[in-house]
Amino acid sequence: MTFEVSLPARGTTVELEFATQVPTDPGVSLVPVTSGDGLELPVTALAVEGLLEGLEAVGARGKQGEVTRLLIDDHLTLSFGLGDSDEIDEDAVRRAAGALARNLTGVERATVTTELGIRPIVEGLLLGGYRYTGMKTQPEEAEAPVRITVVGGDSAEAREEFERAVVVAESTLLARDLVNTPGNFLYPETYARIMEEVAGQCGLDVEVYDEEYLAVNGFGGILAVGKGSTRPPRLVHLVWDGTEGASSRAIALVGKGITFDTGGISLKPAPQMEDMISDMGGSAAQLAAIAAAARLGVGARIEAWLPLAENMPSGSATRPGDVITHYGGLTSEVLNTDAEGRLVLADALARASEDQPDYLIEVATLTGAQMVALGTRTCAVMGSDEFRDRVAEIGRAVGENAWSMPLLEEQEEELRSPIADIRNVHNSRNGGMLYAGLYLSRFVHEDTQWVHMDIAGPSWNTGSAHGFTPKRATGTPVRTIVEALSELAGK
Repeated sequence: MTFEVSLPARGTTVELEFATQVPTDPGVSLVPVTSGDGLELPVTALAVEGLLEGLEAVGARGKQGEVTRLLIDDHLTLSFGLGDSDEIDEDAVRRAAGALARNLTGVERATVTTELGIRPIVEGLLLGGYRYTGMKTQPEEAEAPVRITVVGGDSAEAREEFERAVVVAESTLLARDLVNTPGNFLYPETYARIMEEVAGQCGLDVEVYDEEYLAVNGFGGILAVGKGSTRPPRLVHLVWDGTEGASSRAIALVGKGITFDTGGISLKPAPQMEDMISDMGGSAAQLAAIAAAARLGVGARIEAWLPLAENMPSGSATRPGDVITHYGGLTSEVLNTDAEGRLVLADALARASEDQPDYLIEVATLTGAQMVALGTRTCAVMGSDEFRDRVAEIGRAVGENAWSMPLLEEQEEELRSPIADIRNVHNSRNGGMLYAGLYLSRFVHEDTQWVHMDIAGPSWNTGSAHGFTPKRATGTPVRTIVEALSELAGK
């Protein structure tokens, strides 16, 4: 059960298989422990006599992320800490399994049971076991993947939950791979080819529109951002039709695909500009989500519109003060070329809205203001009130922190331009994240329930690995989107 595309490959440190009962030879036992009134051992079929006492003797405390090795009668057990026994939920299990996956050095084969849930164990192991090896000429010699048997019972529902969790986790890894790929390898033309490859593997319909098509058909935002680069922009349209001819909800996905962002003429500062390979994280998440929807057979018509451009300064680049015409005719004054994501998204949103979908989910690494407001691990969600709140709830439920934010009526005046319909920034430090959301709202059909998800912080981890989250690309918010798509299709 693998899903690979032609990228500088990720290192897979774990391989999972499903079993209905504990194998006769389980290999290394992977056992959860908790902290409470001392070390506690949840019910597990892998517990052996003396295990709790042995773990206590070597200093295990059961705190979140703790991994302890213990040898009893020549049988190796790895315990993984879940934290306080009164505060355990799916995400605590997922984070603990992720920490465990990074501490399996020397293990060839292991077994874990799922009394605490199949999905969090599977997602935690696969997401925590991710390793991006890049393009080193002499990479560190990688060990063979650890083969882990996941014991989930003999029901069809258990096996289905296992397979679904694998698909969702693999899709998240795809998004991570894309975001981690350097910009000299991943640019609009090559990125579009990868999308075609993914579409072919998943049964998606795909169309790629080049710069000539974009010019003829009035996609002025995408062209304005991409024209400073020698690598011209693209717009990719992906379709999954799971309706089988029946009446069903239509859902649109839009994701920002700036393959590298220098800021254009409004040039960014040099320190950490290399992290701007991550500015296509929204499009990567949407590609991964629609691929997962196809593999899972989600019963809805889903269309993704993904604008791809490289934002570079040059003699042909868009200047501050230029006025551009978006798809659909709305004009925009560009005051800051580093607020480029909203320009490409505006075209894609207008095109997606032309088909009047019931729901629209848009994702972007859009503003530094998102990190000022909510930090680096919490996504901001704006848009239609009820749908916005539900998507934020879903994010928190699957372990991708999200929080509802408003669109401000008082910023309506700031949106106005003296020479165009609207302007792309408001030249203020106040509410920049919310202003961007308000700008984008102008391109969404009034009858469509929609959300804008600003993932500037959560999509890229500049710190150390934690839980199931690695350094660099995180894959946020693929799991939120897949869960939302499944829920919408099920209504």
